[in-house]
Amino acid sequence: MDVLLCYREQRKYLLHELVIMPNHFHLLISPLAPVTLEKAIQFIKGGFSYRARKELGFQGEIWQTSFHDRRVRDHTEYSEFKRHIHLNPVRRGLAAVPAQYEFSSAKLTLDETPQGLKPTVYRVA
Repeated sequence: MDVLLCYREQRKYLLHELVIMPNHFHLLISPLAPVTLEKAIQFIKGGFSYRARKELGFQGEIWQTSFHDRRVRDHTEYSEFKRHIHLNPVRRGLAAVPAQYEFSSAKLTLDETPQGLKPTVYRVA
């Protein structure tokens, strides 16, 4: 969570929605120029890996080499992705309702839903 919020504060991207699960994460982000989506994910994965090694002494591989992205085209899709993200811990039995899960935007105030979704909002799984 700290890594995600740190790069958001550095204005690498807007962070709209998130959930961090035990073995994966989902984000709705808008990269901010000149940062590309690929670079934003590199910051997130690399920043977390660096901290895991430095602070926890973790030595193994943490991430798969790729990620899956989807362009969010309109508010209907955005709402569907947001719902999926917030319900992920509920479906996995980690919380009874989304707001009970600590590592979720269901408990946080993040960046607003962007206007004109077509060119810049991505879902990362």
